[in-house]
Amino acid sequence: MSETKKQTIFGLAAEFDTGEALLEAARRVHAAGYRRTDAFSPQPVEGLSEALGFERTGMAAITGIGALFGAIGGYFMLWFANVIHYRWNIGGRPAHSWPAFIPITFELAVLCASLAAVIGMLALNKLPMPYHPMFNVPTFSLASRDKFFLLIESTDPQFDLAKTRALLEGLKPLSVTEVAP
Repeated sequence: MSETKKQTIFGLAAEFDTGEALLEAARRVHAAGYRRTDAFSPQPVEGLSEALGFERTGMAAITGIGALFGAIGGYFMLWFANVIHYRWNIGGRPAHSWPAFIPITFELAVLCASLAAVIGMLALNKLPMPYHPMFNVPTFSLASRDKFFLLIESTDPQFDLAKTRALLEGLKPLSVTEVAP
């Protein structure tokens, strides 16, 4: 397929009636070698992400780094305030009394982990995204009610308009639509 044709459409979308049909279609499309795919459904479909070939993201690492940053920052803040900057002798306890630092250290670890998780989720999901080419599909508004959609993007290395359309039509969808960019 020529580069100019690839740029005139975003991809091909197939519309299905049931989540089971979408799941089977996603499995067959992934088995055919397509990797730049996405699915849209009004409810969770068990196993759909595995059928599309989604891989684990870095969310656990992002959250862990946020928690580590918060814990180290909180502990350092308390240590600096109590040992270096404003040392008080209260009841003869040592300035570096680490058991007293644990609650704030834990709370800041949780706070920074949750903030990192929210920011990481937004970044990895490419949000906010006020526009997506799927909004150009006339029946796409039904994806939030009772229809299921499978999208194969034209940027997929396997994408060929005629072959991809034939594959999608062989999956018995309600319709196959070219998605304008």
